[in-house]
Amino acid sequence: MSSNPKDARDLLAFYVEAGADSLLGEEAVDRMADEVTAAPPPAGGKPDGETVRVGGSNQRTVSRLGSPPAGEGKALATPDAAIMAAREAARTAANLDELRKLLESFEGCALRNTATQLVFADGNPEGRVMIVGEAPGHEEDISGRPFVGRSGKLLDRMIEAIGLDRGKVYIANVVPWRPPGNRTPTPQETATCLPFIRRQIELADPDILVCLGGPSMQTLLGTKDGITRMRGRWLPFDTGTREIRAMATFHPAFLLRSPLQKRLSWRDFLAIKKALAG
Repeated sequence: MSSNPKDARDLLAFYVEAGADSLLGEEAVDRMADEVTAAPPPAGGKPDGETVRVGGSNQRTVSRLGSPPAGEGKALATPDAAIMAAREAARTAANLDELRKLLESFEGCALRNTATQLVFADGNPEGRVMIVGEAPGHEEDISGRPFVGRSGKLLDRMIEAIGLDRGKVYIANVVPWRPPGNRTPTPQETATCLPFIRRQIELADPDILVCLGGPSMQTLLGTKDGITRMRGRWLPFDTGTREIRAMATFHPAFLLRSPLQKRLSWRDFLAIKKALAG
């Protein structure tokens, strides 16, 4: 590799553009290695497992029967078991604070292991409007608040244009952890997080639910149609205790790439303003 500082800066810029903007370790790991060494015996004198080393200093102890050590069971659960655990946990939350604590300790979604922190919500949970996107980005992951980057600033201007602000709306995401490199959440990750966002909506109990972007709309409103066809329509959302009005509109990140579509989103927000006045 060239020692030219400019080449190094260009390479780092390439990695950032590709989404590799977080350091996971200071030592290179040989992912092709497959070396097994005996683990040191515990205090009782009898070894209870083996240490599997995959290059470098990446080590993990497993039992002779292949089961994970204590504390790792939930993280290694099957997809169906993770979804069931999410449903059971979400049902037990009596309020939003309890729901947040449950999410902070929930180990059924691997995204929590790569994200900096949980991005739960922002704004006023007692507001009449709840806005839900898909997943946090890099700046949200750092701040712990949803929609604080460029798309968040555009969202702020959009809601201010109809007389609202973050003190009057409640903002969250379907997936509360940032996927590595800002990639799209997998169907499994979305399905695992779905019980929590549904419970979050139920506990916030808004009058109007706004889904930002196609993934949020399809996940929460149960439609397979695209956002271009469905945006601006009022659809029902059952919170579990009552039915509220829901509307999908373009995600601010899309509007930054396609500014001509802002006129359609403006129509959607005017419809929301009219519904609130009525």
